[in-house]
Amino acid sequence: MPRYRDLFRIPEFTPLFLTGSAHIAAQTVAGLGLATLVYRATGSPFLAALALFGPSLAQLLGATTLLSAADRVPPRAAMAGIGLFFALGTAALAIPGLPTWAFFAILFAEGLAASLGGGVRYGLLNEILPREAFLLGRSVTNMAVGISQIGGFAAGGVLIALLSPRGTVLVGAGLYLAAALLARFGLGARPPRAAGRASVAETWRTNARLWSLPARRRTYLALWVPNGLIVGCESLFVPYAPERAGLLFACAAFGMLVGDTVVGRFLPSRLRGRVRFPLQAQLAAPFLLFALDPPLPLALLAVTVSAVGYGASLLHQERLMTLVPEELSGHALGLHSSGMIALQGVSAALAGTLAQYTSPRTAMVVLAVVSLAVTLGLAWADRGARRPAAEPGSEEAPGSEEAPGSEEAPGSEEEPGNEEERGTRDRKPGSTLSSQ
Repeated sequence: MPRYRDLFRIPEFTPLFLTGSAHIAAQTVAGLGLATLVYRATGSPFLAALALFGPSLAQLLGATTLLSAADRVPPRAAMAGIGLFFALGTAALAIPGLPTWAFFAILFAEGLAASLGGGVRYGLLNEILPREAFLLGRSVTNMAVGISQIGGFAAGGVLIALLSPRGTVLVGAGLYLAAALLARFGLGARPPRAAGRASVAETWRTNARLWSLPARRRTYLALWVPNGLIVGCESLFVPYAPERAGLLFACAAFGMLVGDTVVGRFLPSRLRGRVRFPLQAQLAAPFLLFALDPPLPLALLAVTVSAVGYGASLLHQERLMTLVPEELSGHALGLHSSGMIALQGVSAALAGTLAQYTSPRTAMVVLAVVSLAVTLGLAWADRGARRPAAEPGSEEAPGSEEAPGSEEAPGSEEEPGNEEERGTRDRKPGSTLSSQ
């Protein structure tokens, strides 16, 4: 089984890892500075929240307009160019007296660029790593995101105290510039993964193509909906326990780290298909305890156990890659990333609305019930799609996907008439990952 250190022996993995980490740290530091800057200037909690999370909502529009470019641009040039765009745009946000409309216009443009950047970055990761190491690689990048966010928020708070919100924003711009330089001088030159011209129409066509296969639809829904609803639960930690919200968030981060580590490093490949949905159900089930208004120690334990279930996302991403043609991998992963972030924002808004009219505890339980119902429904549909349709007294019908109880084979779930849509992810020439 591959180990974490084996990943860093692949020449381009380390600069890609550092580029992504620097980008997340810049996003966190700059976002905190911007939210503080806007709140001090306007006194509006809504505008402050929009400054912090508004670019994420813009990614939904980017997913429907720009994603066809994710596989049609040279990855190194695209990542360096996007990093430079973020550096210049974020520096412009620190200009004193910048009109409010210009401020949010820049944030909106950055959100659109982020939707493309995610597709390029994750598509390149899929290209660099051999198939058997993709899940481990995503595990490492997920952990890096968590660590970068924790460090970024901590550093941002210190910078705001030592410098100013505007100075903190400029530090974020510097980190974006560092990410651009890491991409430009650390990554090798690679051609685009797909030919043709990028356009809004092509983005729509490719989105429709990706959505056309039932197996992929189920995988996208599993990646977006159950997790997004649980993020909505977590968004209520502050109103639920204002004095203990930090502990709840810390427990959630710890649980996520454990889940990513166990799934990415220690879960045998033969078990991955079998535990995808049970592990995702674990995300929602512990939140049902909040209906009993548990004491703090039990609430912390429930949140920790729940967050381990985020590891199921790695398994669904691995599954997605077995169902996507190689030339569409960046677009497919960009659609996953943008849809996931958008659903998290929608779920947080839904959670806040429910809590406003009921209570934070009730809202968390309701979202958890819906998340669990969606997971069980998707698991039932997935099992039904893999059940053989045999005639009475006959052998297993041709074209059946998988017999009940059999081991799930990557890429085995294909719908009739969609043979051309099978994933083509194989070991790349020159991949040197050890499997010790």
